Amino acid sequence: MKILTVCGSGLGTSFMVEMNIKQLLEEMNVTGVEVDHSDLGSATPDSADVFFLAKDIAEGGQSLGEVVVLESIIDMDELRAKLTEVLQSKNII
Repeated sequence: MKILTVCGSGLGTSFMVEMNIKQLLEEMNVTGVEVDHSDLGSATPDSADVFFLAKDIAEGGQSLGEVVVLESIIDMDELRAKLTEVLQSKNII
């Protein structure tokens, strides 16, 4: 499975969320999940299975496919809950 974190420029926000997801995957002992980051303009529906976006660009990313909208990009509890939900829906955990 591949997760793509997306922000407006593909630099700060998406990279931070990518690092946080990788940290959470490690804490959960989950392997086999690829995580990368991108800007919204470069992201395409076939570039990942699941897309994590901040709420400020969520509307622009709805055409990507399975989108997880983060209310707060710095809330690790929210990220953990939403990541866990995705992993459970994909039968990874």
